[in-house]
This record gives sequence, C-alpha cells and structure tokens, in this order.
Amino acid sequence: MSQPLDEGPFFHGTKANLRDGDLLRAGFRSNYRPEVVMNHIYFTALPNGAGLAAELAAGDGAPRVYAVEPTGAFEHDPNVTDKKFPGNPTRSYRSSAPLRVLGEVADWTRQAPEALQAWKERLAALRADQRGQIIN
Repeated sequence: MSQPLDEGPFFHGTKANLRDGDLLRAGFRSNYRPEVVMNHIYFTALPNGAGLAAELAAGDGAPRVYAVEPTGAFEHDPNVTDKKFPGNPTRSYRSSAPLRVLGEVADWTRQAPEALQAWKERLAALRADQRGQIIN
C-alpha cells in the first residue's frame, strides 16, 4: 500500500471570490505564462505559499486563500519539485481533477511590497526566458 503524498490540509490562492462547495478546475490560463492553458489545478499544504500565489495571480481582485479538498488523485508539482526543490519542501501539488472549496482562510502572511515586487520581476524574467517552460 502506498503512502499518501500529503495529509493536508490543502490551500489554493487566487483573486477569485469563491464560495464553499465551488469546484476549481483545470483548463484556465496560467498566471505565470498567460499563453498557456493549464491541464492541472495547483495547490499547496502551506497557507503562506497559497497566499503568495494569490498575490501573484492575474486579475484585479483581492488576493484570497481557500482551504480546498482534492476530489481525485494528485501528484507533486514538477514545476517546483523537479526543477528547483527536490523532495517538495514547498508541499506543492497538482491535479487534473477538481478541487472543492471548503472555506476562505484569513490567517496567512502577506508579502512585503518589496518582496512582492521582487517576485513579479522574477516572473517577468521567466516569461522572457523561453527556458522557463511550465511542465503542463
């Protein structure tokens, strides 16, 4: 019998205003490469990691973090685990199955403006560098 990848709880960061029970699905444009339609929905077991994703997400809404529940199988996110952080210390995952929203989480740490700007500059550099491909 194989061990689960992670027991959770799990979180997803976005600028969308969601309700309990909503399903988050793959098939939308990447926040990091808008020309790419994603085959997976991404989530993490770290609320602050989801918060960073929310702050970097496309859109004009307020960054939000939601507790989520995978509805199907999931795997380690190869965009961070295979390329940058072997062993998955970021506890980042992806699934082709939907995630069910369990509720909004208020207890996460916002990025300082300078740190957020540095992240945005890194993402812009990745967009300009074709080697920074998303494993979709």
